Amino acid sequence: MTKIVFITHDGTTTNIEATDGDSLMETAVNNSVPGIDADCGGGCACATCHVYIEDDFVEKLEPASELEIDMLDFAEDVSTNSRLSCQISIKPDMDGMKVTTPESQH
Repeated sequence: MTKIVFITHDGTTTNIEATDGDSLMETAVNNSVPGIDADCGGGCACATCHVYIEDDFVEKLEPASELEIDMLDFAEDVSTNSRLSCQISIKPDMDGMKVTTPESQH
């Protein structure tokens, strides 16, 4: 299991032992993390699972696809570390990663 720390815009943290291979979005939804609605169910067809990835981990992730980049155009307050959590699969090298939800999703 890989430990992921979800942080809401107001600083509330949720520590989760995530299952490798699951998406960040599935992990958040299955653990009732506020701010990740996942309206499309993980189909990369909305931006309601927008998150900010801790800078130290951005380079460890697979690069965003063109579709994900296009979907991020629909998100508010996009930053260089913005990703859609439905497009990130949990891997052991993400252990301890911090993921923050944007204020606009609360």
